[in-house]
Amino acid sequence: MAKSTSKSVYDIFQSMEYGAYSPSTAATARAWLERHSHSLGFFTDGKFVCPVDRQTHTVIDSTGGTVCSVICAKDEDISSCGSSASAGFKTWSELSGHRRAKVLLRLASTLQRYTQCVSELCDLCQSPCSLPALIRLTQYYAGWAQLQDTLMPEWIPRGVVAVVVSDDCSFHSMWLKVLPALAMGNAVIMVPGVKLAPPTLLLAQLFMEAALPAGVLSVVTGDASVGARVAENNQISYLTYSGSQQDGEVLAKQMAGWGLPVSLCLSVSAACPFIIFESADIDSAVDGVIEAAFKKKKDWQWVLCVQESVLDSVVSRLKLRITGLKCVPLGSESDRTLVDAAVQDALQQGATLIQSCSPPASGALYPPTVLCGLAPPSSAAVFSPPGPLLPLLSFRSAAEGVALGNRSPHGQAASIWTEDLNLALETAKSLCVGSVWVNSHSVTDPSLPQCGRRDSGNCTDGGKEGLYQFLRPCPSPALPRSTPASLDYAAFGTTASRFMVPEGFDPSSVTRSCSQYVGGKLCKADSGCSRTVQAPGGAVLAHCPDGGRKDVRNAVEAALKVQPGWLRKSPAARALSLYSLSDHLEKRRREMAASIQAQTGLSVEEADKEVELSISRLSDWAARCDKQSGGMPPLPQTGSALSAPEALGVVGVVLPDAKPLLSLVSLLGAAVSMGNAVILVPSEKYPLPAIDFIQVLQASDIPAGVVSVITGRRNQLTQALANHSEIQAIWYWGSLEGCQFLQHTCCSPLKRLWLHCEEEEGKDGGKYWSHPSPSLQEEMWREAVVWKSVWIPTA
Repeated sequence: MAKSTSKSVYDIFQSMEYGAYSPSTAATARAWLERHSHSLGFFTDGKFVCPVDRQTHTVIDSTGGTVCSVICAKDEDISSCGSSASAGFKTWSELSGHRRAKVLLRLASTLQRYTQCVSELCDLCQSPCSLPALIRLTQYYAGWAQLQDTLMPEWIPRGVVAVVVSDDCSFHSMWLKVLPALAMGNAVIMVPGVKLAPPTLLLAQLFMEAALPAGVLSVVTGDASVGARVAENNQISYLTYSGSQQDGEVLAKQMAGWGLPVSLCLSVSAACPFIIFESADIDSAVDGVIEAAFKKKKDWQWVLCVQESVLDSVVSRLKLRITGLKCVPLGSESDRTLVDAAVQDALQQGATLIQSCSPPASGALYPPTVLCGLAPPSSAAVFSPPGPLLPLLSFRSAAEGVALGNRSPHGQAASIWTEDLNLALETAKSLCVGSVWVNSHSVTDPSLPQCGRRDSGNCTDGGKEGLYQFLRPCPSPALPRSTPASLDYAAFGTTASRFMVPEGFDPSSVTRSCSQYVGGKLCKADSGCSRTVQAPGGAVLAHCPDGGRKDVRNAVEAALKVQPGWLRKSPAARALSLYSLSDHLEKRRREMAASIQAQTGLSVEEADKEVELSISRLSDWAARCDKQSGGMPPLPQTGSALSAPEALGVVGVVLPDAKPLLSLVSLLGAAVSMGNAVILVPSEKYPLPAIDFIQVLQASDIPAGVVSVITGRRNQLTQALANHSEIQAIWYWGSLEGCQFLQHTCCSPLKRLWLHCEEEEGKDGGKYWSHPSPSLQEEMWREAVVWKSVWIPTA
């Protein structure tokens, strides 16, 4: 600050001007780029590969200068990389957890030695990253690699994992997926955005110095199509994506039908509430929102929600603090157009602006701006635009503040500011988000899960919980790889029912007419149609309703009314209800066994054994109700943090043909025990046991509406579940075409999918259900919950 030596400390604090800034020369990073002639290729089979005759993309720095170029992969490059990764996986997965942990610990030491080079390269490519946080992340997952063989013996790695990350994401968020995948024994193919490519390639080289086997980690660069082309390779077993919502939806639809599990983290475009209550320390809260909303590289877009009693005080402090702030660089010139359009739209809706200075006439710079006086339905408040814009909304009561925070279609994170601990904890519990910070913001640690809700994603990263997306239970078959079928998504499940007119009438035999169970009531299908239930020999056992879209709608409406109350019940109360369900099933043991025998053709002994297992399985889930919980991990920072599982909401379950009663109670118990409401679609081939189970539900203590049973055609009801916006998750057992339809359709609004090809699982003769391992039951439980982290700082 040589130019400011004549000013006193008092004057400097009054003006809050920036001191003289000496930019880094990035000499170490530039020397590394020079060794590669400023042209970076791929990283595969443990070495750099730079083929000729490839298109290139230019990486630019913050001044518009050229940093280097990266090449765009062709199909033959991707195929070679996939083969190398498959060979690397065989070597890496056979190593013990202890040996994998040693490699990751050596990487942490290597990162410490090359901290300056990595930091400079990240800054040069406009992808800043905290190296201490990255080292901490590496050490944390090295610990889990060490413990895997002991604590997760029945879980195996998925295989070759593709990690696709857009330029919108931070460098740290990419490694939050890569490191746990490697720790669990997977091979990884990384597809970073153009800006992230140089530092990603540097870290891949450092992995080799840490003695990672060749082929275990590969980096493929290119345009937006490379991620999909990598995932289409048959060597890939799992795809995970981090980036914007629009790009994530496109990628998920492209992957429909390839038989590949896909997880999405769409936190980049998420609008997160920053809630200031009247009991908050206003000065600290305003400082916090200025820091969160107007920094150069934001993880999320923020929406400021202020209680009306302190609104004027907050606005006056914002005006004071925002004065003199410099313009913030935007991501690109196109972002400037979006920002200008958002500001004009807000002004037309009656908003007023608080700005640090007038915006430049053009260019990728914009001053920090607060949009005051917006209505909650405003597009700027729901879908916060990029750049240094902060929509400001007001609310009256605490309950209204929670409702305002839950209006967003996203559910990534929230920051709440209050000195009232009871209010803080109650608000944190009520907000439908994955992370909540009390009197703080944007604090992360590898030990806590980061779980998106609704349109913010369908995967969990971080903590022990983030490991399971890269694992599968040993007895569980993987979804078979396939090629997309020629499927008319608009016509899926819309084929009209075929009616058969009986040729004669036998007065000695009157066919049974059954009902479905919606909202606690027995009813016929809304369409009035029915279907025949046939025995294995072709004899007609009964007629059941042919349910459709309106029946699903009625079931969801009933579930939405009762599910919050069911969730508020204590785990012990939910356990008693499930024990009651188990007891009533035991009372009807003979009738249920007869139903299974008549429907499936099993012997009396086999049918009775299935009922016995079903009774035991319900008791298992009742016992688990108050046994599964989160925790309070030790943190390197001051303060405390909590992680806890929460219910998904309304879950649609399309049941398999195998073990029609046992599979029903297994999935029902997993979902209901955690506070979810369930809409069950029984097997189209064997619906009778589920229909008879309705009488058990009626006699139990399960509240009406928590469980609905809708019979009918599998494809038609799958289509109705997929297109209902209030259903948060779908568990599906069926055809590959059904899996393809769900992957394509459940992108907007985003749903959590648990997909199974029944043809593959049916080969074991129902052992998946009758002889479950502990890992299978844990998988069911983990599919029934989402995770919430709450940060509570101390002084």
